[in-house]
Amino acid sequence: MGFILGAIILGSVWGSILGCLPGLHIYNVLGAVIGCISLFPILASLPAPVIGLFFVTMIVTWSLLNSIPSILLAAPDESALFTVLPGQSWALRGQARAAIELTLVGGVIGFILCVLVLGLTGFWALPALHRVLRPHYAWILWSVIAFMLLSEWPRTTRRGPGGWRKLAEGWMGLAVGLLTFVLSGLLGFIVMYDFGSGSRGPGANLSPAFVGLFALPGLLITGLSSVRLPAQRLHKVSRPGRAISILGVGAGFLGGCFSAYFPGVTGGMGGLLAGHAVGIREDRSFLLSQGASKTIYYGGGFLLLWTPGFARVRGGGAALFKSLGYGGGTLADFAMVLAGALAAVGIGYLLGRPLIRGSLRLLRRLGYRRFSGLAIGLLIFVVAAQTGAWGLGIMLVATAIGLLPLLFGTRRMNALGVILLPLACNLAGYGARVAEWLGVLKM
Repeated sequence: MGFILGAIILGSVWGSILGCLPGLHIYNVLGAVIGCISLFPILASLPAPVIGLFFVTMIVTWSLLNSIPSILLAAPDESALFTVLPGQSWALRGQARAAIELTLVGGVIGFILCVLVLGLTGFWALPALHRVLRPHYAWILWSVIAFMLLSEWPRTTRRGPGGWRKLAEGWMGLAVGLLTFVLSGLLGFIVMYDFGSGSRGPGANLSPAFVGLFALPGLLITGLSSVRLPAQRLHKVSRPGRAISILGVGAGFLGGCFSAYFPGVTGGMGGLLAGHAVGIREDRSFLLSQGASKTIYYGGGFLLLWTPGFARVRGGGAALFKSLGYGGGTLADFAMVLAGALAAVGIGYLLGRPLIRGSLRLLRRLGYRRFSGLAIGLLIFVVAAQTGAWGLGIMLVATAIGLLPLLFGTRRMNALGVILLPLACNLAGYGARVAEWLGVLKM
């Protein structure tokens, strides 16, 4: 019992703190935890459910609070991309604290709903769903990619007569978005096939690419800008009404469940799809939906590994835990991990407001440039320590690609091609052929 309580408390507190650090992905930290377990026999002797509790509590609390650096510094992970634009506009109006708390509340409510639904129906509904959908994964993922690329509108505000110049202006952003998707997809093939044969552990090959595509570009732009964060006040924002809350959390719940189950779809993209489906147009509803979606994506994806009768690997956290030799959960283990996840939600919510206030106070004291510089240094150190020179090279290339959307004002989610394009090709059955054609795989 002591080990169980210790895993829940330690994992929840540690995950909450890590959520405040810009660009530091939870899977990087869990990879280091795997290394410690392999080095110390006393840790390896712990029961699998205890280690699983530590993992799930870290993942859940981190995903609840990683909107802090995403909104304050535009340094998101791959699932929090969509909180950046409305969140930063709120921050520049002095409402960053309110925006972060909306994502926190959305994450708490959405994940509680996820645990209830998964606990009551997951062990019998998921195996049946998997049997039905498995033959259709490839075309569904290609449809998601097509929607992502086709739903971006030209970013032009100049009015006037049409012509070639107006056409070129309208297509500039669209072309950069397509270029970002293709370049990041090619980088994904290189990382997965050319560097994927090493023994760095699950997710380690993609880590430098994610840092370069999603974290460093925002930090670089923020650090070079002269923007100062205004005083943040909570009372300026009216509380969302019942209709806005239900719409936001409901869309986030649907998007999070889809992304947690379906390979390759991140929480932010799942929330975007669900938001389009239900017609979200209001910032508060959008932030609630994104908070719910990303928390379900990370936490729910890990819980799928423990679901009796299903036990599928979804997400890097589950892949890391699977590497320890865990092969599936009993009903008792499943119930214990669900209870631990709910406890983590409560702890993360209680720690959320003090950590939000502390982050705002620290950012005002240090300033954007100094804070961004420290964050960039931390990320470079983590990538170098975990992946060495090859990882730094991948990170630099990914950063160049990740700067394109910021410089040309296009969607940053196009950089998700790093995982979408190789995975979609693999599901369709010709990923290895494309890799061979690119010269990154010798047949």
